[in-house]
Amino acid sequence: MNQARPLVPSRFVRPSIPRPGGGRDRAALVNESYEAIAEGSRSFAFASKLFDKATRERVWMLYAWCRRCDDLADAQDRGGELGDQAGIEDRLQAIKVLTRRALEGGATADVAFDALGQVAGEAGITLDMANEVIAGFAMDANGFSPHSEKELMRYCYHVAGAVGVLMARVMFAPNDSFIYDRACDLGLAFQLANVARDVIEDAAAGRCYLPDDWLEDAGLTRENYADEDNRFALAAVSARLVDRMEMYEAASRLGAKHLRFRQRWAVLSAARIYGAIGRKVRNRGQLAWDTRTYVPWYEKLSHVVAAFGEAVTKHAPEPEQWPPYQRDDLRPVAGW
Repeated sequence: MNQARPLVPSRFVRPSIPRPGGGRDRAALVNESYEAIAEGSRSFAFASKLFDKATRERVWMLYAWCRRCDDLADAQDRGGELGDQAGIEDRLQAIKVLTRRALEGGATADVAFDALGQVAGEAGITLDMANEVIAGFAMDANGFSPHSEKELMRYCYHVAGAVGVLMARVMFAPNDSFIYDRACDLGLAFQLANVARDVIEDAAAGRCYLPDDWLEDAGLTRENYADEDNRFALAAVSARLVDRMEMYEAASRLGAKHLRFRQRWAVLSAARIYGAIGRKVRNRGQLAWDTRTYVPWYEKLSHVVAAFGEAVTKHAPEPEQWPPYQRDDLRPVAGW
């Protein structure tokens, strides 16, 4: 049997050469990545400017990929309202394919994924690390809602704790499991603050991240927790989220001590700003969701100043109580 002849003689075929960023100009990737963070997270954009130039550029490129994946998974635009969730499995598959291609050095025709390829080449981000984050989008796609606190924290690990690990990577933090665990703790603290702030907004989108047993303790159910008449009871559940946030926030400070000064300052500033969001939600009680909770610029500035003092002194006392779940407790196990 005759073999089919190639359309083009092999001597004219040249394999594509893998290049970080898919061959895009690095400065252009950095600029477009900053636009993504400036629009998608004003708090983190504010704190990120405290990093040294090389670190903040890598942080912006990593953030751009996270933001783009989130938008693709939720059919939204830079953190806006959730879109039509039909076809989410196809969008998840696209995220996986584009991420793999970016990490292999191929062009993806998407700036955010090319930015991931660039920063991955510089910082040694692996596909397994990226897949830990992508797993969080898959949980949402499958209609995740936690029955227990551990299930909530596992979700928080994928959507934020694993991002904290990637952040430690792009900061070239010392390759020490304790430091990476503390980076994960900070991501978990951020996500718990987000859950507390957005609980009613999430409910409107058909998502519930409050553990069933916590709701039961407050006399609530998944069906009625977001009702306006139940805001007082809901505030008690939200306060539990913020209490947990503070435990992870305190633990994370022990890792920040091992970073370079400007990295330490930026990380501690972000911790204070996100922590302030959670504490504002707790302090507002049943009124927390009448308007969106945020930290105004002058309060952010005060947190940056306070974080400077922490960064200089490396003051980070041992937590009075360690969080109940650590990174090894939350990472996927075989068959999960």
